[in-house]
This record gives sequence, C-alpha cells and structure tokens, in this order.
Amino acid sequence: MVEVILASFHLERISLLTPMVSSTLIPSLSTSTLEYDVGFNRSEERECERVRERERVRMSLVAGSYEKFIWGFTLNSQSQTLTSRFSYPSHLSPIKCLAVSGSVAASGGEDDTIQLYDLSTAASLGSLHHHSATVTALAFYAPPNLPFPRNLVSADAAGHLSIYDADGFVHLASLPVHRNAAINDLALHPSGERALTVGRDGCLAVVNLVRGRRNCCLRLGTEASLVKFDDTGDRFFMAAKEKVSVHQTEDAKILFELECSNPVLCAAPARNGLLYTGGEDRNITAWDIKTGKVAYCLEEAHAARVKGIVVLTNSDGAKDDDPYLVASASSDGIVRVWDVRMAAREKPLAEYKTGSRLTCLAGSHLKFKRPLPQAGKSKSKQQRAQ
Repeated sequence: MVEVILASFHLERISLLTPMVSSTLIPSLSTSTLEYDVGFNRSEERECERVRERERVRMSLVAGSYEKFIWGFTLNSQSQTLTSRFSYPSHLSPIKCLAVSGSVAASGGEDDTIQLYDLSTAASLGSLHHHSATVTALAFYAPPNLPFPRNLVSADAAGHLSIYDADGFVHLASLPVHRNAAINDLALHPSGERALTVGRDGCLAVVNLVRGRRNCCLRLGTEASLVKFDDTGDRFFMAAKEKVSVHQTEDAKILFELECSNPVLCAAPARNGLLYTGGEDRNITAWDIKTGKVAYCLEEAHAARVKGIVVLTNSDGAKDDDPYLVASASSDGIVRVWDVRMAAREKPLAEYKTGSRLTCLAGSHLKFKRPLPQAGKSKSKQQRAQ
C-alpha cells in the first residue's frame, strides 16, 4: 500500500543547510514580479497592453543535448513560428534532464551540477553543486497561486534526492532514497507533499517531503524508467520498457497496462485525461487513461526516436479549454510543435533543427498563473505580500 497523507507543505521543518550558491548570482525570484506606478501615460498603457498580449500567446521550450548545449526557444502560436532565443554549452558533460516552471528553468548533467536560467531574460542564474553523481531528474513545485516555483527537487545516480528553496535556491536537505542505485526519474504530487522515485534497483520509493524522509520502498520486479503524476494527483504512471502502467495513488493499485510496440523513452500527462508517450517507435501516442485505449497517434512524428514530450496548456485553471499544443524532441536534433486538433493531418505546427543530439525537453505554460497588473494601478500591500 502506498500511503498518501494529506498535510500542508512546510519544508521549513527540514533543517536548512549552508547554501553553496552565491546570493549575488541568484536573486530572490519574488522580486521578479512586475511593479507598476500610478500615472502611466497613454503610450505606456499601450506598451503594457502589448506586453500582456505577448504573454497570452508566447511560450518557452528548453532542450538539452548530448553535446552539452542548452537550447531555448520561444513559440508564437499565432504566427506559428519557433524561434531560438539562446544556445550555448552550459554544462561540462551531456545534459540528462530539464525542468521549467514559469520563467525559471533548470538543467542537470553528467558533470554533477544543476544550472539555472531565467527564460524571460535568456540569462544564466548560476549553478548548484550539491550532488556527487550525475543529476538524473529535476522537478519544480509551484503552488497554483504563484507565478514562480517554491521548491526545486533533484535526483542523482547515487540514489540521493536534494530539496531546494527556489527563493534564492537555498539547499534544504539531501535524502538517501535508493541505496547504491541510480534514480531514473522522480515525480512530485501536485500538493507538493510527496514525491515518487523509480531507480535501477527495481524499486518505487515514496518520499515524504514534509518530514524529509522516505516512507517506503516497493519492489516492482522490473526496472521502471519513468514515473509521472496526472494533474489531479489521483493517478500516477510508470514506464518499464514497452509497458506503461496506470496506478491509483491511494493504494498503488494497477488500473491499466498500456502496451506499446517499442520501449517508451518519454511521457507527459495532459489535463484532459490523456497521456502522451514517445520513444523508439518514433510515434507520439495519446492514451485515454480512463479506458486504457489509444485515443489517436501521430505516426512517424520524427525520423528518429522521441526523447521528450511537453504538453503546453493554459495555467489559469480553466477546465473548458483542453490542451491542444504538444511539443516533441528527437535524438536527431529536431524540435516540433503539434496542434493535436489536426492530428489526422500529421504535420507539425512549427519546427526547429538544432543539429544536436537532443536528450530531453521541457516547457512553460502559455501564460503565467498571475496576470500582469493593469496599467495605472499599483499593487496593494496584500498583493505585494503574496
């Protein structure tokens, strides 16, 4: 039985450790919120309106490569263009994993480091050096009412989990989760209270992030490479070679087993009850997790194996607006964005050729969770304190 205990997310219960990143390099993310003064003239009002319009249609994608390069892209869904904003060798070794939340991104590599980025300015925020092995998985926790993440959780090839406060990226704790075995992937529950990890020891571990300890470790009988929660946290998914199992979070009961034709290398759950998978078969398959059947499939989506999938959705909580933009990256260096409403056409909405061997992909939402303030109105003290 996998025990899921509902409790408030308070990482301050964990003892703070000495940060290894300079506070001058990593400014407080809470200061990135835009402030507006009273008395804007008409030209400034028009400029602010243009900024708000750009935020409604723009999204960011980040890709990592075997050649140590990080790639940043901006997609304008109206003009159907995917533009490269930056690319440079941010690591000393191949990049293994990525995570994005709002305008903040993180990458982990075989050089045992985590690099941090501000996507709004295409600038580096510094690096974290608390791991002694390859960083294999990253995940941000962002409460629904905040436009920036509250915590960053990372995993490494030594079986350890590290927890950071995203305000300054202060290192809070390191937890031994899989003993003498690499962690393949991690997933954060939407409440931020629990994390699931799968490792090369063939185990599924449940980590209590409130108390800062491992609750239990379940033997799977086979090595799982991926683990994901759905958007409600009521279900989670595990991929092991060609099989993807759908589990009930409350007791880990298997609801379905999805049979794929080839090993699954990436997966992304969507808000509308679909699970997208990609891998060696070069397809992007959408599964209905309520029935366990294939909803539709983008056959031959790439000429090489699919290494990353991102579902791009609105983040304002609107339930009547199904996600329709899906991004994918392949090992031949091509990033594509698909409008799945036109799945039968099987032509990408936009694409970009990096010329690199891509290893992972992550992306932001269509717009931030908190709307920009209206021009001519300053924030109240209560809004500033949020």
